[in-house]
Amino acid sequence: MAGPVGRRGANASQSMRGSRIAVAIVIGILLGCIFAVLYPHGFFSDDSNPASHFRSRRLSKSNPLIETTSCESTDQVNRLKSDITDLSTKNDELKKQVRDLTEKLQACEQKNGQSDHQITTITNPQKPGPFGTVKGTTINPTILPDPTINPRLAKILENITTRKEVIVALANSNVKSMLEVSVSSIKKAGIPNYLVVALDDGIVDFCKENNVPFYKRDPDEGIDTVAKTGGNHAVSGLKFRILREFLQLGYSVLLSDVDIVYIQNPFDHIYRDADVESMSDGHDNYTAYGYNDVFDEPSMGWARYAHTMRIWVYNSGFFYLRPTIPAIELLDRVAERLSRPPPAWDQAVFNEELFFPSHPGYIGLYASKRTMDRYMFMNSKVLFKEVRKDVKLKKLKPVIVHVNYHPDKLPRMKAVFEFYFNGKEDALEPFPDGSDW
Repeated sequence: MAGPVGRRGANASQSMRGSRIAVAIVIGILLGCIFAVLYPHGFFSDDSNPASHFRSRRLSKSNPLIETTSCESTDQVNRLKSDITDLSTKNDELKKQVRDLTEKLQACEQKNGQSDHQITTITNPQKPGPFGTVKGTTINPTILPDPTINPRLAKILENITTRKEVIVALANSNVKSMLEVSVSSIKKAGIPNYLVVALDDGIVDFCKENNVPFYKRDPDEGIDTVAKTGGNHAVSGLKFRILREFLQLGYSVLLSDVDIVYIQNPFDHIYRDADVESMSDGHDNYTAYGYNDVFDEPSMGWARYAHTMRIWVYNSGFFYLRPTIPAIELLDRVAERLSRPPPAWDQAVFNEELFFPSHPGYIGLYASKRTMDRYMFMNSKVLFKEVRKDVKLKKLKPVIVHVNYHPDKLPRMKAVFEFYFNGKEDALEPFPDGSDW
């Protein structure tokens, strides 16, 4: 058993050990403080470490280092701006490729006869009503506008159109005199929403001098050659390619040749219930609106009489298109046929695509049509053979007169202007019913 002396020895030993530990801790703290002051970055500071360099720069107050950092930052900003520009350009190119591929896909689908892509269900299936009450619809839905197709044209149309409708006339310097008369009549009739597609610089200058809204297309070698040198019929064929952009932008277009005199605003007389609304080359109700023409073949005996349906052609120099898929398809079909041999007259092709039905080996165009009132939208045969000779009809005020039947267009246009606007009653008298040749 241990006595009092043994316990005191043990306590003294423990006290000495505790004191030594405390001294060691104090010495360690002091050494740590000394090393922290002498080696702030540690014993093994890596000069190649970018983070270490960055910290050194921040601690440094040297101006040259700060200027270097500033220059590097400017270079980085410039590089980023350049990268953004490059990416933006690539993005625009990709968008254009997507549009082109989409159009090609749609064309392939139509050529392959995938008719379900052409059918649009406007409403849910319905039960037919009582006899005599069922009416179909001719009104196809309009397309979803795409302003990226031509932002410059979209901006022009936004500033000049009402109800997203516009009169569009194509012109080069060869038809400048007729354009001048036509534009004068438009202004006289108080029509605000019209646009001249200038096909050369001469027409651009004319429009600027006369405060006429105009649009000059971007260069296109395939179009520009005909546009600058072509005559009336050649230029007329270009419109089917040019009008497509107007419809894609979501605008209804009233295409107008330059040999037209306006007496009233045509948009007050358009029904807008069909894809295509056109004036007729017909000269009476039968030829303009259609009739049953009986073909006689005596050698057939009892079956000698065959009934046929006839209508005179729509005039491809004055028609109204709504921005629908069938209307755009019509433009594509006509433009495609006019672009390949054999040469064809645009008005003949326009009517063939509109009226020929589907049959073996051919898919027709499923577009709705309306013929314009032949007295309101008057051709020059109706005016000079009928109207000017009838006392009552002479008092009629047409919407337009299209001098399409006569080659001496300019003097007849001026006479029409004098007759309807200036009240010169004998202005139409000097001209023959037809032409001299």
